[in-house]
Amino acid sequence: MSTQERLVRSTQELLWERGYVGTSPKAILERAGVGQGSMYHHFAGKSDLALAAIRRTAETMKESADACLSGPGTAYERVAAYLLRERRVLRGCPIGRMTQDRDVVQSPELRQPLDEMFGWLRGRIAEVLAEGQRRGELAAALDPAATAATVAAVVQGGYVLARAADDTAPFDAAVRGALALLASQVTPAAG
Repeated sequence: MSTQERLVRSTQELLWERGYVGTSPKAILERAGVGQGSMYHHFAGKSDLALAAIRRTAETMKESADACLSGPGTAYERVAAYLLRERRVLRGCPIGRMTQDRDVVQSPELRQPLDEMFGWLRGRIAEVLAEGQRRGELAAALDPAATAATVAAVVQGGYVLARAADDTAPFDAAVRGALALLASQVTPAAG
């Protein structure tokens, strides 16, 4: 693995564990096992490296979500696959974690990959739901955009509730509730 790759991966992990403010260049260098000169050879500084790490995390999350949402089955089954996929719930969402960091939120450059990721996710879920409507799988009255926003909010809120309780049960309950609401929109012919 290249030095640059070790730096990005180490930063990804540290951002998820500690957030942006809690991640020092020293901690990154120690985790990556590289010297200070190596970091500044590849990146202008902490924010440049953090941006690369956040972008990588967002891309990985998109790929994982899209694998579920583009998979086989009905629209309901594909959204269910996304909601039920394996997650490290008690660690929280690595992208959602960044929204709680003041320095990230106040930096348009660092915030951009977060906005893009969440916008993409809502849009992709809305596409799947609209496709389900066109196929007659979901009720015509369903609002795909609003429902997609709800699904994204359930996941992010579920992470927060689970972390607050130090228990995955609130996340699991939120997912079951979202699935029950979505199941009520499945047409009899599709079910």
